[in-house]
Amino acid sequence: MFSISTIIIAVTAILTYQGFSNPDFFNKYKFNISAVRSGEQYRMLTSGFLHADWFHFAFNMFSFWSFTNVLEIYFNSIQILIIYIGSMFLGSFLSLRLHQNEPHYSAIGASGAVSGVIYSAILLHPESSVYLFGALKIPGFLFAILYLSYSIFGMKGRFDNIGHTAHFGGAVGGLFFTLMLKPILLNERLMFIGLMLIPIVVLYFIVRKDKL
Repeated sequence: MFSISTIIIAVTAILTYQGFSNPDFFNKYKFNISAVRSGEQYRMLTSGFLHADWFHFAFNMFSFWSFTNVLEIYFNSIQILIIYIGSMFLGSFLSLRLHQNEPHYSAIGASGAVSGVIYSAILLHPESSVYLFGALKIPGFLFAILYLSYSIFGMKGRFDNIGHTAHFGGAVGGLFFTLMLKPILLNERLMFIGLMLIPIVVLYFIVRKDKL
């Protein structure tokens, strides 16, 4: 029996490859402000299964795989899917809000969903860590901040088609859906939740200021 994380990675790999192989498929399902506002809201989710290149895919899926094992301890497959898809949707929703006056803005990537999984895992297990290159151990909370900070660099540079803005909405989604499924954490880790929100809020207002 395959785990839900394995299924998500496999489906993402297949659709990512299809996007590379078929430009029409890629353009039909990527996130695009004009298309979404004209009624193609499905792009807010389908774009999360496309990637800019194999490095982009590998980075997102490695980050997802590094933290999803924590979720599998606390939640069943359906609940993990709720966190993943819910975070993906909120990531796209924030992108829609921040770029609503940019009709040609397009983006792809599982960034929102992955941010949600990372923040969910850290909330559930604050001691979470990720190993880079099999040896370098990075605390999960620091990795989350670096992951969000990278999105600032990407948004300011505008050098790719990656949905960096979705990191923020996804991170909020990870916290929201985790608390919805396990509300006792709100009482047990209220101060920690506040600390987790700080980098999200700070980086969000940096982006807002930059766009004004």
